[in-house]
Amino acid sequence: MQFHNTDISSKSFLVTGGAGFIGSHIVEYLLRHGAGKVRVLDNLMTGSEKNIEPFQKHPAFEFVKADIRDFEACKMACEDIDYVTHQAALGSVPRSVKDPVTSNEVNVTGFLNMITAAKDNGVKTFVYASSSSVYGDEPNLPKVEERVGNPLSPYAVTKKTNELYADVFAKLYGMKVIGLRYFNVFGPRQDPDGPYAAVIPLFVSGILKQIPVYINGDGEQTRDFTYVDNAVQANIRGMLCEQEDAFGQAYNVAVGENFSVNFLYESIRELLGSTHQATYREPREGDIRNSLADISKAQQLLGYQPTKRFVDGLKQTVEFFKQKYQQEMAE
Repeated sequence: MQFHNTDISSKSFLVTGGAGFIGSHIVEYLLRHGAGKVRVLDNLMTGSEKNIEPFQKHPAFEFVKADIRDFEACKMACEDIDYVTHQAALGSVPRSVKDPVTSNEVNVTGFLNMITAAKDNGVKTFVYASSSSVYGDEPNLPKVEERVGNPLSPYAVTKKTNELYADVFAKLYGMKVIGLRYFNVFGPRQDPDGPYAAVIPLFVSGILKQIPVYINGDGEQTRDFTYVDNAVQANIRGMLCEQEDAFGQAYNVAVGENFSVNFLYESIRELLGSTHQATYREPREGDIRNSLADISKAQQLLGYQPTKRFVDGLKQTVEFFKQKYQQEMAE
């Protein structure tokens, strides 16, 4: 599906964190639709070379292995670039609770390096990944962009800081900046391994391997699960946006529907034809109880329209991990 109607064959794009989950999907979209140049900046700390392997021989693709904490590397990566989508970050609330210093270095210093490098190189538009975690203890649902609470984790603080910097750069330097508050993005290529793996790949992997699967708290906490194609769409529309009043703002990127973690687990179990039971444990520190987005602002100003709802996206995602697991078993 195409999310833009302009010719991008002469345009150059930088995708930071392009070897990661969301980043690699953005790269794939841009190359498939004939972008003139797609450069990826990634240190492969949480990204994977496997995610960009299919693009390595593409004539428009470039890969720079470097860290966004290195300002000189950021400056070089922004040279001759029209549009930046900044996806590079250290995700995960629990990781930030355990190690707030590294999360701050990557997510705040790294962000400041990137937006400064983009400014210095005269980049046309700078789109960046924010997070629904910025809503913190704001109790009202659905979440609307203008109403945020106090952050509940160091990760949320880093993303809130990104938005503050973006606002200042937009006003002070006249930069065209757009922030995207992701709500629980999921889909193929999301990493199921490691201590900070996301919930959907963790559930699928645990059920397939018949190992303990944990649900934090009572499982009745709700999330606006957002298929990755919707996040890609928001990035493409953001970078190629020509509506002046759309810049200098942050937008919810979601579907506008929420489901409980228990419903999610049951849905995955059903898709896999399994009777594997989950184990309940203590709620997680820094977690928001309920999450649901109002997406009307993104619809009005960016023309954003979710193309894939939760259940359809979940089917594709479960099938991806199932096939991956079967391949691994066969090797």
